[in-house]
Amino acid sequence: MASKLPYVAVPGTMAKILIKIKEAKTPERFTNDFLDTKLGFKGGNARQFIPLSKKLGLLKSDGTPTDLYKKFRNEATSKAAMAEALKLGYREVFERNEYANTLKKEEFKGLVVEITGLDSKNKVVQLICQTFENLKQLADFEEKLPKTTKEEETKKGETGGPGETKEFALNLSYTINLVLPKTDDPAVFNAIFRSLRDNLLRK
Repeated sequence: MASKLPYVAVPGTMAKILIKIKEAKTPERFTNDFLDTKLGFKGGNARQFIPLSKKLGLLKSDGTPTDLYKKFRNEATSKAAMAEALKLGYREVFERNEYANTLKKEEFKGLVVEITGLDSKNKVVQLICQTFENLKQLADFEEKLPKTTKEEETKKGETGGPGETKEFALNLSYTINLVLPKTDDPAVFNAIFRSLRDNLLRK
């Protein structure tokens, strides 16, 4: 049960790696070699970053950086991206309390104990809470991520693009029922049909 909630042995190191990621180029695949040589983090504890990032939705299963990873590197969307990553990684926590990020430490710990079934003094519980708390420092849950490219294209297709108004071809048909007076005077009929033509049948 405990493995469902992400945690690492040294939570503080994860935050340092994430900060360094924003300074480095996005790799085609995030590997241990990239972590060692490009980011400068060596050792077993640092290598826990890759499985953690996969659980947070920052990396795909093969190590390819996701759109969320790229949004995290963007200063304008970085904090909102991390908030989204935490919601993905700690989905069970947020399902039980959608404002889990605002809970006091003991309240959050209570949710972790509830989900994992572990004792509150268990080391794993402590690490889950510490990992979340460290990552939360890089997040802003009030900010919203901009719509994805796919969503923007869908919206553009519906509206005709920003600043444009989509035009619709509207074809109407109607039926006119006339009740004609009883008369033998052709002038009366001529007047009725002339009025019909002038007022209703012309564009």
